[in-house]
Amino acid sequence: MKSYNAIDLFCGCGGLSCGFERAGVNILLGIDNDKMALNVFEHNHKKAKSICGDITELNYSDIKKVIDDKNIDLIIGGPPCQGVSLSGPRKFDDPRNKLYLSYIHFVEQIKPKAFVIENVPGLVSLFKGQIKESIIERLTALGYRVKYRILCAADYGVPQNRKRLIFVGLKDKDFNFDSITKKEMVTCKMALSDLPPLINELGEDPAEYETEVQNEYQKIMRENSEKVRNHIAAAHSEKVKHIISLVPDGGNYKDLPEEYIKSRNFHVAWTRFCSYKPAPTIDTGHRHHFHYKYNRVPTVRECARLQSFPDDFVFEGNKTQQFRQVGNAVPPLMAQAIAEALLKYLE
Repeated sequence: MKSYNAIDLFCGCGGLSCGFERAGVNILLGIDNDKMALNVFEHNHKKAKSICGDITELNYSDIKKVIDDKNIDLIIGGPPCQGVSLSGPRKFDDPRNKLYLSYIHFVEQIKPKAFVIENVPGLVSLFKGQIKESIIERLTALGYRVKYRILCAADYGVPQNRKRLIFVGLKDKDFNFDSITKKEMVTCKMALSDLPPLINELGEDPAEYETEVQNEYQKIMRENSEKVRNHIAAAHSEKVKHIISLVPDGGNYKDLPEEYIKSRNFHVAWTRFCSYKPAPTIDTGHRHHFHYKYNRVPTVRECARLQSFPDDFVFEGNKTQQFRQVGNAVPPLMAQAIAEALLKYLE
């Protein structure tokens, strides 16, 4: 099979890159302004280079120097959406939209065979779809045929009901999202049951696995790993542990006694993961979702498992930084499914 090179813009710790790498793509470079996330990207993508800085101030010439002028076949990445209104004469050229414009600028300069843009589903309807339409128009003007769809990670073997908007552009073909191979559903229990329970301890790093591999998903996660990393529990008060204990498998604040119901007053409060379903979206905080069985919030490794990061993918920095790295990422197995489908169009 032919080998393809990619760069990852707004790469974070490298979820998209991890998935594309698993599909056989060479990741040449990651660009981000979060130094700690980029450290994690570098650590886990040993063959890739990185640039830490403001992407709006970079040009193709800066990239060429770092990657030794290698050919770039694919551009992938998820430019953050500032949520800026397009009303008024300047529309998409509003400086607050410059992150998207930077992505499009690199597509224009590099002219890759294909590109993948990832974002939140809300972008489709934001400002009556004007941002989405501007992206499509600009990239179409560069000679690409652009398709988009909102995908759910759980359809691609990720134990999480995370929805993401994906744009795919090709020069002479229409990408068909139905060509992405779907996988069987993976539940929270299937994803996490082999990890140490951490009932009366905070844990240690590295740690031993609690059990042997119990299913295909755990086999995939543990492929290149002999120890558990990033699996340290939060130190909850006895009161918090007691309240969590009152919430049943898959339950939430509505299952609590009256005196506790309003202790955290919003719809995802005191939600326990459901053992027999995928998890809800893993965000960057994790203070309001709890393990399907144990009375604590999930560890960084448990969140990484629910995002489909393999166990040999190690996170760095303080816990807040690690949770942010995991929560901001594209689930690698979802990225891998997209990459495998896309590569067939390039053959």
